[in-house]
Amino acid sequence: MPRKVFLRFGISIDGYNARRNGAIDFLVMDKEGETLMADFFAKIDTTVMGRKTAAAVAKLRKSGEMPDTPGMANYVISRRWKPGKREGFEVVSGALTTFVRKLKRRPGKDIYLGGGGELARSFLQEDLVDELFIGVGPILLGDGIPGFPGKFPQRDFKLTECKSYSKGSVALRYERMRTKISR
Repeated sequence: MPRKVFLRFGISIDGYNARRNGAIDFLVMDKEGETLMADFFAKIDTTVMGRKTAAAVAKLRKSGEMPDTPGMANYVISRRWKPGKREGFEVVSGALTTFVRKLKRRPGKDIYLGGGGELARSFLQEDLVDELFIGVGPILLGDGIPGFPGKFPQRDFKLTECKSYSKGSVALRYERMRTKISR
């Protein structure tokens, strides 16, 4: 069975995954969230993220707020960073679809697309997302960086899980619905 690509991130009620300055301080992480994340990370062995998310992750790792992920292959898709090893990541460039399809054919666990924004749009444009995991925090920001920037074709998903948590957050899980075209 081919590996799946999961897009996972948190957003505000009004759909922002970060403040204008990139801060995600409004996202609540409690014991329930930590358990959910641990379960999720047990099912993956590869992460793919954009340059901005990778820079934020590297900063959190240096401060001790986020642990290192030994045994995890961590890729950064970037046109600005030079390809090669960088701060625990493998920076890659080139055709996104070709790269992800190669990853999916390799043996292993599933693949996590970290963050939203531009890379999420590219994955959605190329129809590379198999499942969405969206955490909705109980806040209206009024402004910020949208979780799903526009300009991608409609993609249909089926709700497979919805959980609410004690601090008011909701976790949503959707599976990509692809129709088979008969010839």
